[in-house]
Amino acid sequence: MFKKILIANRGEIACRIIKTARKMGIQTVAVYSDADRNALHVRMADEAVHIGPPPAAQSYIVIDRIMEAVRTSGAEAVHPGYGFLSENRAFAAALEAAGIVFIGPPSPAIEAMGDKITSKKLAQAAGVSTVPGHMGLIADAQEAVRIARQIGYPVMIKASAGGGGKGMRIAWQDDGAREGFESSRNEAAASFGDDRIFIEKFVTQPRHIEIQVLADRHGNCVYLHERECSIQRRNQKVIEEAPSPFLDAATRKAMGEQACALARAVGYTSAGTVEFIVDGSRNFYFLEMNTRLQVEHPVTELITGVDLVEQMIRIAAGEPLPFAQADLKINGWAMESRLYAEDPYRNFLPSIGRLTRYRPPVEGPTPTGGIVRNDTGVFEGGEISMYYDPMIAKLCTWAPTRAGAISEMRIALDTFEVEGIGHNLPFVGAVMDHPRFVSGTITTAFIAEEYPDGFQGATLGGHTIRRVAAAAAAMNRVAEIRRTRISGTMDNHTRKVGDDWVVTLQGESHTVRIEADRDGSTVHFPDGSHHRVTSGWTPGQPLARLMVDGEPLVMKVGKIPSGFRLRLRGADLKCHVRTPRAAELALLMLEKTPPDTSRYLLCPMPGLIVKISVGVGDEVQEGQALATVEAMKMENILRAERRGVVARINAAAGASLKVDDVIMEFE
Repeated sequence: MFKKILIANRGEIACRIIKTARKMGIQTVAVYSDADRNALHVRMADEAVHIGPPPAAQSYIVIDRIMEAVRTSGAEAVHPGYGFLSENRAFAAALEAAGIVFIGPPSPAIEAMGDKITSKKLAQAAGVSTVPGHMGLIADAQEAVRIARQIGYPVMIKASAGGGGKGMRIAWQDDGAREGFESSRNEAAASFGDDRIFIEKFVTQPRHIEIQVLADRHGNCVYLHERECSIQRRNQKVIEEAPSPFLDAATRKAMGEQACALARAVGYTSAGTVEFIVDGSRNFYFLEMNTRLQVEHPVTELITGVDLVEQMIRIAAGEPLPFAQADLKINGWAMESRLYAEDPYRNFLPSIGRLTRYRPPVEGPTPTGGIVRNDTGVFEGGEISMYYDPMIAKLCTWAPTRAGAISEMRIALDTFEVEGIGHNLPFVGAVMDHPRFVSGTITTAFIAEEYPDGFQGATLGGHTIRRVAAAAAAMNRVAEIRRTRISGTMDNHTRKVGDDWVVTLQGESHTVRIEADRDGSTVHFPDGSHHRVTSGWTPGQPLARLMVDGEPLVMKVGKIPSGFRLRLRGADLKCHVRTPRAAELALLMLEKTPPDTSRYLLCPMPGLIVKISVGVGDEVQEGQALATVEAMKMENILRAERRGVVARINAAAGASLKVDDVIMEFE
C-alpha cells in the first residue's frame, strides 16, 4: 500500500480524500493556489505545495506544476478528485511515464470514455442504446444551426470534454443554437482547455439516472446500483438520491450489466460512472461515462457501506475487489443536497465573500434513527472565491426509507447555518417539501417547470404555519420574561407577561392564548385547537430547536421589532408577536415601497464583463441579449426585460463589477 499520495484538487473533494487516506494510514499532500493558501484542504493535509496564481488555468490544471509538486513531495500516487485534471489523458499518461500511480483508470480508458464524442461511438459499437445526435466536431455557430435543424429542436449543445454542467446549453430554435454554441465553446475552453462541441437530441420528460461501477485489474467489475440525479438547474445537479424512486429491479439490473459491459470493453479500472437518460417507459439511453469519482458518490456509499475512495486507492495499489455483485445490496435510502454559493433570490447567480457564520449540522446518527453526513471544504471566516466552483458543501442524510431520508434532510437543512454570502439552502429546503418531489414524480425539467419565474421563497402550508405560530408565541413569552427581569422597576417589581397575543406571519394573523407551565407552553387557537411547545431556546440564540406536539421543529431566528425573522423549509418569514392592542395599531402603519430600478441594467453578481451586445441609441426588444457576465467559470447572458432605448453604457468588456453596479441605463 502507498505511504504517501498527492491530491491534485481542492475544496470539499480534497478534504474527503484526505479523510479516507488518514483512515488507511496514508500520508497526504495538498496542492494550493494563492487563493487557497488558507483553505481547509491545506490545513488538513500532512503537507502542502504551492502551485501558482488563483486562476485554475494557471495552477490546478497546469500539468507541469502538479508534476513538480509530485516530485518535490515524494508522493507515490496521485488522486485527481473530480474536475480539473481528473479526466485528462495527458495527465494520467505523464504520471505513468514518471512511474507515479494514477488513482483512476488507465490513460487509454480516459481517452476512450472521457471524451463524449468518442465514448458515444464506442457505446454504439458495443450495442449500447444512445441518444440521437451529431458525433462529429462542429466548426462554428452556423454549422451548429444546420446540424440542430437536421436533428430537430430541441437539442443539447455540449462540450466534448465537459462536466459539472459547464459547456452545456439547450437550444429550442436557431438563435438559441448560435448563442449556445458560442457560450458552450467559451466555457469549455476556460474550464477544460478544450473547446470541442457536439450536439445531440434533447429528450423531453427525461430522468437522469447513473450507475456507479468499480473495476479492478483482475477482471472483476461490479455496479453499486444507481443514483437519481434529475433535480438539476442549468444541467448542474442540485439534489441526488440513491436508489432511484423510479427504477424497478429488472431495469436496475439491465442498466448495471450494460454499464459493466461498457467498462470491460474499454479495459476500465477504478471507480467510474455510466450516465443514462431514462424516459417514462423506463427505456434508457447512454449519455456518457465519467472516468472519475462523482460529486454525488456519498449517497452510494451510504446505501452500500462501501468507501469508494478507499476502493479506488486499493485498486490502484493492485488489490482485487473484496466483494462480488451478489454482495452489494441496497440498504435504506440516501439524499444529497448540494450547498452552493449562489443567490436563489437573484436567479441563482454566483455569490462570493466571507462566511461570517458556518455551522453545519452535527454529523453521525440522529435522534430519529437516521444519519447525517456533510462533505465540505470551507470553514467559518473563510472566503468563497470567484475563481472556482461555487460549491460550499454536500449535505447528505440516510434513513431506512425515502420518506425518512427526506424528513432527516429537512431537519438538517433547517439546522445548517450559513451567513455572509448568498446561498441556495432556502431553495433545496423548499424542494424537500414540494409535493412532486416527495412523490418521486420528477424529471430533469422539475426546476424549470415548478419554478418558471425563479425562486422567491417558499410558502408554508397551513399546518406548518400553525406550528410555527405556536412556536413563535412560546418563544416570545420567553423573551418577554427575560426583558422584564432585565428592566425591572426600582422597587423590584416587574410587569406581568400577558397570556393573549397576536402572531402575524405569511400575511395572516393568529390570535393565541398561552398556557405555560414549568415544562413548556400550550398555545391555544380560537377554533379550539392547540399545540404543545417545548424547547431549551433562550433569546439571542440564532437557532431554535423545538418540539411541537412531540415532533421536531428547527428554525433559524433573528430579532426584528416586535417579533422574529424565522427561516425554515425554504421560507423566510417576518413574524410579529404583539399584544392585541399593538396588533390593532400595526394595521394602520404604511409599508415602505422599494426604489424603482427598472431603467437600469444592474450587474446581478460579482463578475467580469465579457461582452456588451448593444450600443447607445439602440432600440432593444424584450429578451434581447444586452451583456454577458462571467463568474465562477460560467457565462451569464443578461437580457432586456422589456422594449427600450439604450441611453448610456457604464461598463465595457473586461471590467470587473460588483453586485448592483449599473451596466447600462435606458431612456
